[in-house]
Amino acid sequence: MPALHPAAAAQGPIRILAFGDSLMAGYGVRKGEGFVPQLEALLRAEGLDAEVVNGGVSGNTTGHARSRVRWTLDALRPPPDLALVSFGGNDILRAVPPEETRADLRAVLDEFARRRIPVVLAGMLAPPFLGARYTRAFNAIFPELAAEYGLPFYPFLLAGVAGNARLNLPDRVHPNAAGIARMVKGVARYVLRAVR
Repeated sequence: MPALHPAAAAQGPIRILAFGDSLMAGYGVRKGEGFVPQLEALLRAEGLDAEVVNGGVSGNTTGHARSRVRWTLDALRPPPDLALVSFGGNDILRAVPPEETRADLRAVLDEFARRRIPVVLAGMLAPPFLGARYTRAFNAIFPELAAEYGLPFYPFLLAGVAGNARLNLPDRVHPNAAGIARMVKGVARYVLRAVR
């Protein structure tokens, strides 16, 4: 996977595409409390001149990501300097076969690689109630693809948030503003390493 071009910072803000599902779209929280504005604010507080573009669509699976990655990138002018990619939660909810999730995510990563856009990959973990076989196959997807493509990898976007009622909306699926802040804090260091 290509590295961030050193001239990018000299040309204005580093443009980062947050490409994902409802976890990035800002589902159920007020404007300014979603993943994208919180990530942008944290990166700026760390001294990075960053613009984070919201590429999150609620309900998206990796299959949806595969179908829209090209036109999403075609519509972005200028193109992003970096992408933070995270899907999988809806694949779990719909019990999408892990081999299908893997193939779809691979196609997404191939498209970013083809356009020479560096990627930070944030993983998702399946809960054990789906069964050992499914969980084992699903949970292997993200670290294995990250290693194959040479990507910076944050193992679990919902680390410290999943299962914590204080950090989630009443639906117990989507994080609240405090939960999003925890997510952003976890993944931001990987983004910062990728651009510095």
